[in-house]
Amino acid sequence: MKRIIDIVRHPRAAVVGHDLFMVLVAWLAVIWLIARTSTAALNFDSSLVTELLILLILQGSVLKATGLYKGLWRFASFQDMWNIARASIFGVVSVAVAVALTRGFSSGVWIPTIFVYPALLFILLGLPRMCYRLWKDSRLPAAVSGKGLKRVVILGAGRSGALLERELRHRGGFDVVGFLDDDKRLRGAQVHGIPVLSPIEQLPRVGADYQVDLAIIAMPSASNQQMQRIVEICELSEVDFRTLPTLQDLGSKATRISDLKKVVIDDLLGRDPISLEWESIREGLVGKRVMITGGGGSIGSELCRQIARLNPVELIVIDHSEYSLYKIDHELRSDFQDLVFYSVLGDICDPATVEKVVGEYRPDMIFHAAAYKHLPILQTQIREAFRNNVLGTMRVAEAAERHGVGTFVLISTDKAVNPANVMGATKRVAEMYCQNMNARSQTCFITVRFGNVLNSNGSVVPLFQEQIAKGGPVTVTHPEISRYFMTISEASQLIMQAAVLGSGGEIYVLDMGEPVNITYLAEHLIRLAGKEPGRDIQIIYTGLRPGEKLFEQLFHELEPYEKTAHEKILLAHPREANWDELRAELRSSELAVRRYDTKNLRHQLLRLVPELAKSGLSTEPAKVVSIHRSSN
Repeated sequence: MKRIIDIVRHPRAAVVGHDLFMVLVAWLAVIWLIARTSTAALNFDSSLVTELLILLILQGSVLKATGLYKGLWRFASFQDMWNIARASIFGVVSVAVAVALTRGFSSGVWIPTIFVYPALLFILLGLPRMCYRLWKDSRLPAAVSGKGLKRVVILGAGRSGALLERELRHRGGFDVVGFLDDDKRLRGAQVHGIPVLSPIEQLPRVGADYQVDLAIIAMPSASNQQMQRIVEICELSEVDFRTLPTLQDLGSKATRISDLKKVVIDDLLGRDPISLEWESIREGLVGKRVMITGGGGSIGSELCRQIARLNPVELIVIDHSEYSLYKIDHELRSDFQDLVFYSVLGDICDPATVEKVVGEYRPDMIFHAAAYKHLPILQTQIREAFRNNVLGTMRVAEAAERHGVGTFVLISTDKAVNPANVMGATKRVAEMYCQNMNARSQTCFITVRFGNVLNSNGSVVPLFQEQIAKGGPVTVTHPEISRYFMTISEASQLIMQAAVLGSGGEIYVLDMGEPVNITYLAEHLIRLAGKEPGRDIQIIYTGLRPGEKLFEQLFHELEPYEKTAHEKILLAHPREANWDELRAELRSSELAVRRYDTKNLRHQLLRLVPELAKSGLSTEPAKVVSIHRSSN
């Protein structure tokens, strides 16, 4: 009974009731019309009740199936009219067949019905919706007229801008004074009666002339270069500004005022949306048992989200951080209730844990994302860096081979190329080990290498944001230092793409675009916080830390590379290492780790990665020295 009451009280109940009533009106009107114009005998008997019940059930089901009730009358559109037209045609065919089987077929009765009923139903369902929308549109401006409207300009007069203007009008409280667009063909044109005023570069003048309160960037497909230019113009205009999500973030959602957000650094440094071969990824992952080590970290947790959408048989996540594991466990169980999911609290450096987990769950694929990555800390913690990044990788790789894992994906870093620090050197050793394991195992070992990830745990962006929130200063190590960046989502998706591309032994390098100057990054973060670099927030240069390079490389000079089937993924040809010598050094290193012999471990790391000697490996903490302060 309660269930019935809830259904009746549902906001859509009145809409469904209206539509079913109009279905009855349309059908009875057709019957009356046939009775008046046809010579065929038409009996109004008890079978009419059965006929009407069949009508309501079939036509109601067709109306629901077309998606008509996903929309609101307030926003009735041509899509709703199309759904009504389809429902009317499909409905009359199904009803006519069903009723003809019970009452018999008479061309004098049913042929007029098939033509008249859909047209009449289309009018009865569509006209009230359009009238209601017109009435609401006419009332909204009057309701908010003169009551503190926020004056808005929309940057971009395309489809997204037009949809946004309509949504702002429906919502009320906004007065869209015009559009700005660089397309010369739109100059002097109007969108929904709102003029296209000028190019976007004229925003400072337009903002002053029209007393604009808010500028909204409605260009989801804009590249990062275009966004950088637009944001600079917005900052010069001193008008508050917001943006719609990018196409990659927006997905299939409609443009909504609730989607508006502040411009973040991802909008400026993120690149054009990547095009993935989702079918090949789905074929490579669906029906598989997938394990992710370090699944609570930035990359690991995003891999969990992406893979969970592809319906793996099981998803096994292991992490040594209780809180990180709790967060991803809670998120996945909330968002993917049908997912068979296991979370394991454990350390990949513990042989018993690794053997138990891999042996019990027997995954088909392992994404090895567990690693220590914070360069300055690891520079003084060589034992823990080697234990986790090298020995931990060895434990998982060996277990994968023993238990017949099909694919092992090592997630590496650009710092493994000509490494100048402990973190990069340990990741390079992990790469070497996996490449050699591939030649001696049925398991396919694949390495994926990429640079910095925006907003990842412990990365430079959250650090700068914290410093800005405290009023500065923002500390940058060197005026010329630069790094490669990509978003967490982009990195995770390309890792999955590389995993299904490889057949074993490859080093895939993700195309990171152009490196970003860290000073540029700091200045934009300051401006996005509403401050001015050098005036409100100082930038201090502290000097390069031990093991830190001015710029990173994606390829070693002895690693020739080539393109792959995916434009954003490159293939580096790995350097060969002597397996016997590698194993001997690793056995000595493992013994040094057990003894906490950091001196010997340092020498062994230098032997394993000779490039490290060029940097003059130092494990002393960095000294922060202010060498330059930015000025106006």
